[in-house]
Amino acid sequence: MTARADAYEIAKLAEGVAGALRRTNRTAAAAESVTGGQVTCRLSAAGGASEWFRGGLVAYSEHAKFSVLGVDPGPVITRACAEQMATGVRKLLSADYAVSTTGAGGPGPEEGQPAGTVFIAVATPTGCQVRHCRFDGDPETIVEHATAQALRDLATDINETLGDHPRNPCIGPTRDP
Repeated sequence: MTARADAYEIAKLAEGVAGALRRTNRTAAAAESVTGGQVTCRLSAAGGASEWFRGGLVAYSEHAKFSVLGVDPGPVITRACAEQMATGVRKLLSADYAVSTTGAGGPGPEEGQPAGTVFIAVATPTGCQVRHCRFDGDPETIVEHATAQALRDLATDINETLGDHPRNPCIGPTRDP
C-alpha cells in the first residue's frame, strides 16, 4: 500500500502560496496535464485567490499544449515540455509565477516513460526550474503526490525569489529518476 498525499497538507501548501503572493502583491497561474486541474483547484480554493490567482489551464491533449501554450511539437513527458508549459501560461495569463505538470500518470508507461514519471516546472520573474520526479502508486496516488509537489515547488520558488529558502527534494513515495 502506498501512502497518499494528505489533503490537509495540500491545502496548507496552497495557503502558503496564497500568503506569499498576497504579502508581495504578486500573481500566479497553472498549466496542468498529469494533475488534470488539481493544482488549479487547490490554488483557487486558497484564501484571497481572486486577488492573486490568474487562472489555470488543463492542457491534457498534445494539441492544447502545442497550440495554446506554445510547446514545441514532440514528446510531452519531458523537461522541455514542462518548462514551455510554465513559461507559456505565465505569459498567456500575465502572471508573475506559474507552475506546470506533465507526466505519465499510469497505470502503464507513456512515451517510453514509466508510470509515475512527472516533470514539474515553476516559471518565476527570474527564470524557470524543472524537477523530474517518479512517484509510486496507482494513478490517483500519483496525481495526489504530483499535486502536492507542484504546490510545494511553487511555494518554495516564490520564497526563493524573495530570498527566503532553497528548493527541497521530491517528497512522497518516489523512485530515483
